[in-house]
Amino acid sequence: MKHFIMKYNKYLGMGVFLFILVGSFYILRPDPKARAIVMQYPFVLKSDKVVSLSTYKADTAETDSTPLVTASGFKLDSLNPKKHRVIAISRDLKELYAFGDQVKLTNAGKFNGIWFVHDVMNKRYRNKIDILINPSDRQISLEGVVISKI
Repeated sequence: MKHFIMKYNKYLGMGVFLFILVGSFYILRPDPKARAIVMQYPFVLKSDKVVSLSTYKADTAETDSTPLVTASGFKLDSLNPKKHRVIAISRDLKELYAFGDQVKLTNAGKFNGIWFVHDVMNKRYRNKIDILINPSDRQISLEGVVISKI
């Protein structure tokens, strides 16, 4: 009888192991919907931050004495600076984002999409981004915009 119980315990242990192995496969297997999202967005979002958004123009009244050159040294088109999709970040966000980083904006209305960090804001601003617009565009400000590093 003792031999039978030892043999039974051995098979029971293997059965529990197989049950855990097969069960974890079904639990941990990726959902087909998640796979479709990964295929649609083949980049990895590295950090998310909720910020305030405002707009600015390449004008000496809103920038420094060289409005067509950003803080990173990037040169802007004087007729259509918006085409470069440039944003300026507040100095507290420099820990998360560097010049040249691509970021994705969501919850920003017509400004949703991919933008490039090329400028920095005045030190009095915190947790804020500025989007470069054309001289003829209307100024706007938004709250609750999500910025994600790509």
